[in-house]
Amino acid sequence: MKIKNQSRLPGRYVLILLTLLCLLLLGIERFTDTGGPFRIIANYTVVPMQKGISYVGMWISDMSDNFETMKEMRKKNAKLQSKVDALTIDNTRLRQEQYELERLRELYKLDENYSDYEKVGAHVIANNGSNWFSDFTIDKGTSDGIKVNCNVMAGSGLVGIVTETGPNYARVRSIIDDASNVSGMILSTSDTCMVRGDLSLMSDGRLRFEKLANNDNKVEVGEQVVTSHVSSRFVQGLFIGYVSEIEVDSNNLTRSGYITPAVDFSKLQEVLVITKTKDDMVGGK
Repeated sequence: MKIKNQSRLPGRYVLILLTLLCLLLLGIERFTDTGGPFRIIANYTVVPMQKGISYVGMWISDMSDNFETMKEMRKKNAKLQSKVDALTIDNTRLRQEQYELERLRELYKLDENYSDYEKVGAHVIANNGSNWFSDFTIDKGTSDGIKVNCNVMAGSGLVGIVTETGPNYARVRSIIDDASNVSGMILSTSDTCMVRGDLSLMSDGRLRFEKLANNDNKVEVGEQVVTSHVSSRFVQGLFIGYVSEIEVDSNNLTRSGYITPAVDFSKLQEVLVITKTKDDMVGGK
């Protein structure tokens, strides 16, 4: 004889329980107006997920917009930078042209001041590698009428003398070189002196002069010094510079001191070369 399992509920009872549970939940929804159990469950599960998905979507959308904005900004910045570069180049070119014009005006004025001498213009193409143009090369030579001992000028006065020539070049030793000696003259008194090159003085922007007679002629700071008529290689009257300091030597017979040169020997770019030497002028050639 089989004994039936008494703990198992019949199917109709399960159906009745489920029906009663649904009615109960509907009643709770009706009287409490909470939106129903499914809505309550959704509030704790689906709704947060929707919010999260919405937030992520908005973030992705913002990032996409920002990315597009950054791309546009980069394009605009590139265009603006291109314009800035072009303007910078134009500005640099204009400034270079302005500086060149000013230098050419100085040369033109110098040419007018020494209109009695035949001259040719030239560009400095090399120096001896130092900060000062004590020995340099220009781009004109014998083909342009330049020869050894031709005097060279720039700025407001004397630069130096030609020491070597070729068909299309010439080498110039400036008056600041240690080997340079120029017979000078105080313009106001016509007293002669010797102007000697000394590169150690150029950092102070000075030349040295000596062997100026200690006579009754008063020489003061600011007096102009030019090449003298007794110079064997330099033509007369080329401006050398201004007296900046003077003192009586220990022998009490001569005076010496310093000159501020008329030329900036750190920035030579163009020069004028007098095509006739002192010998040519003296000999009437």
